[in-house]
Parts: sequence; C-alpha cells; structure tokens
Amino acid sequence: MRVLVVDDEARIRRLLVIALGGKGWEVFEASNGFEGIQTLMRAKPDVVLLDLNLPDMDGTEVLGRIRAWSPVPVIIISVRDSQDDIVALLDAGADDYIVKPFYTDELLARLSAVCRRKWPDAGRKHRWGSLSVDLETRQIERAGADIHLTNTEYAVLEILLRHSGKIVTRDRLLREVWGPAGESEEGSLRVHIRALRRKLEQDDDHPALIVTEPGVGYRIALSETA
Repeated sequence: MRVLVVDDEARIRRLLVIALGGKGWEVFEASNGFEGIQTLMRAKPDVVLLDLNLPDMDGTEVLGRIRAWSPVPVIIISVRDSQDDIVALLDAGADDYIVKPFYTDELLARLSAVCRRKWPDAGRKHRWGSLSVDLETRQIERAGADIHLTNTEYAVLEILLRHSGKIVTRDRLLREVWGPAGESEEGSLRVHIRALRRKLEQDDDHPALIVTEPGVGYRIALSETA
C-alpha cells in the first residue's frame, strides 16, 4: 500500500518513513500543502496523512482541495485537540483524526482500518480467468506472470474496479486521476485505456474486460470474485 505524508516537520516525516516502511508501506513525503497536492496527483497513494499546521496553507484548505476531485482516504494528524476542530474536519471529508503525539502502533491500526473501509475484502481481489488483480498488494498477474502498470494506468484501473460492472463517466475518471484540471487530459485517458487493454485483454482489438460506453465513459466487467 502507498501512503502520502504531508507534514512540515522533517522529524515526523522521518519517523513515519521508518515506521511505515518497516511494515511494507511505500511512503511519499511532502513538506507543504502545494507539494502535497502535486504529489497526490503524481503518486496516486492509497491514503494520505495530513498535518494541519503547514507553512503555505492550512491543512483544512488542503483537505478541501483534495475533496474537490479525489475520494482518497485522508487521516488528519495534528496537535489540535479541540472537539469542534475534529468534528468540523470529519464533516469536511476527513476519514479519521489522530492527535499528536501518537503511538505508531495506533497509527498503523487506523491506517489499516481506513484501507479496509475503502476496499472491503470482496472488493480487493478480482479474477477473470487467468488474470488476477489484488488491489491490496497492487499485484497483477496472468497465469502467474507479473504484469507491470504505470501509476496512472493503475489509478484508472482502480477507479474502474471500485465501480465494477457500472459505467464510470469520462469526467469522473479525468477528475479523479488528473485532478481539478483533468478536463484537458481526455487524450491521455484514451492512451491509458489503450495501454490497459494491451496489457490486460485477451484480444485488445475486441475488448471484453474494459468496455467503452460511447459518449459516456467506460465500464469494467464484473469479476468472478467481485
């Protein structure tokens, strides 16, 4: 799993890199709000740890900007312990709130809980014949052979799988993958859909897994384990 840590304290970031990296998490770092939003768009993490006291903008504003286009789980980590602050941030779209200082074991447990809510067991593993996708480990295989996806290809696939069997509009894909300026990336979306089909379909000229819904968007076929 991949986590983005947005915190201006280098000591906190180092602690989390060591603690989470030791448990198998891939950790991305950002020291301010702008860098955090840019890293979120580039790295496509599974969850964000967000401090509130950032040098360029308040974490509340960062959360609002993220929620304008992304459903990624966000856990607030902050010294602010006012019940009013906590309730307001949860109402604004935060998934959890941890007051500093915290125990790393508690943080790991909260991270795991948030990710389980995002991907219930039935929605994390998918199989279509010899093709399998495990969203928890980001492992994709066909007949035991690994298939490599770029970060953007994986982000597109993940959103389609989140709505398995249902149409996902182009606008939603553009917004969730490329962010608030995503409407200019429609050509890139088509390129990444073609790349996914080349890697995942049995016959990418006649796709049966990722289906185009003309004028609307795309739909991924229900898996045998969905």
